[in-house]
Amino acid sequence: MPSEPSARPPLGRLEKIDLSTYWQGEETDFTPWLAQADNLKLLGDALGMELEVVIEEQQVGAFQVDLLCRDQATDRWVLIENQLETTDFSHLGRLITYAAGLDVCNVVWIASHFSAEHRAALDWLNQITQEEISFFGLEIELWRIGNVAMAANFNPVAQPQSWVQTVPEVEVVPEVEEEPLTETQQQNLDFWSGLCQQIERRGSIVKPGTPEPIDAIRFAIGRACFRLITSINREDGCLYTELHLAGEDAHPHFYLLAEEQETIEMEIGLPLIWDDHADDKACAIYCALPNVDLNDLERWPEYYHWLCDHLERFHEVFAERVKHLNATDYQPLPDYSFNPARGSLILPS
Repeated sequence: MPSEPSARPPLGRLEKIDLSTYWQGEETDFTPWLAQADNLKLLGDALGMELEVVIEEQQVGAFQVDLLCRDQATDRWVLIENQLETTDFSHLGRLITYAAGLDVCNVVWIASHFSAEHRAALDWLNQITQEEISFFGLEIELWRIGNVAMAANFNPVAQPQSWVQTVPEVEVVPEVEEEPLTETQQQNLDFWSGLCQQIERRGSIVKPGTPEPIDAIRFAIGRACFRLITSINREDGCLYTELHLAGEDAHPHFYLLAEEQETIEMEIGLPLIWDDHADDKACAIYCALPNVDLNDLERWPEYYHWLCDHLERFHEVFAERVKHLNATDYQPLPDYSFNPARGSLILPS
């Protein structure tokens, strides 16, 4: 006696297909596809990261990067190198060069297939480098479901040993009850949240940051070690918009920008404070809005307008410049050993 047909929907068959069926080229097809939010989340899930695109297929100094992202969970930079074929030594060398030159924390190599030698190379790099720097290898797979639908899958084949060990522990860590925010912390969070909403409504070239209950919020500007920052100093009663430069090359980068001080200030439309933090590995170029009182909620729209306007000015003037900065281009000038920026204001240490 024949069995009755099942009420369950039929299951489709999975068939692994060639990547070229969907992506013809890395730069023209795959990288733009990966940069889309849903697809980047798929990669982030495979890595245990919350990825946000900062740069897509652009020249950064001497480097042509596929994708430069930020892990929103850790605020660390993630460099992604794509290869729609079996791994080769050219891409491996490029990966190491980019990692050194861009000062990133996580390096991700995506390919259709990893040779045993290149898998071993990533494992070796993870063993000899500091814990703050991690190398990942993932094979991209393309599957057909039935006759129509296709699906992509990222299969990790190389990663730091510590990363493998910590992933399962995420499930068993007990939740810790957070302490309630102080009145000032809550005000910070509310103020920055409102600023991000205003940035979104404007359709700004500045991508909204992540509001936190602190006195500052950061925004990407397209290169590792460079940030746009807005902050509040309640004691001085000032809001600040700032280009922040960090890392080993902060001072050379600062002085290279300072050589264009007059042009930059003319383009932005106001004088800036150039602070080289001579004893620190950071520099800042900023402007201030005085007489600020966050307790006066009716003035918040005024503050938002000033911050959005100046963030956009900074982004328009600095974004392309910082992408092409090369620290080796800076030659210290004997007559300006402390500060080559003519007429700039240098704050005391």
